[in-house]
Amino acid sequence: MVPTYGVVLVTAGSEAEALTLSHTLVQENLAACVNILPIQSVYTWENAVQQEAEWQLLIKTDLDRFDQLEQRIQALHSYEVPEVIALPITHGASTYLDWISTQTARS
Repeated sequence: MVPTYGVVLVTAGSEAEALTLSHTLVQENLAACVNILPIQSVYTWENAVQQEAEWQLLIKTDLDRFDQLEQRIQALHSYEVPEVIALPITHGASTYLDWISTQTARS
C-alpha cells in the first residue's frame, strides 16, 4: 500500500497540553513530527463569539494512521470538541516523505 501523507491540524488550550499531545503522538509513532505555534483563535461557542490564545499543532503523519491518531487525540485532549482536521500533502521531497513513513511505521 502506498502511504498517503498529511498534515493534521489540532489546537490546544495551553503550551503544556500541546507539548503533552505532541510527545505522546511522536512516541507512539502516530506522528513523525509536530510543530507547535502560538495563535489567536476567534470562534463561536455556546452562541457567543470567543477569542482565545491557543497553540496550533501541525502534525505530519501517514494518513493511513489517521483513525488511530484521532482516537488518541480525543482520549488525551481537554476540549469537548477538539479540532482534528487532516490536510493532504500532495507533493513533497521524497526524502522527507520517506522519513515520515519510517517514523510512523507500526511497531
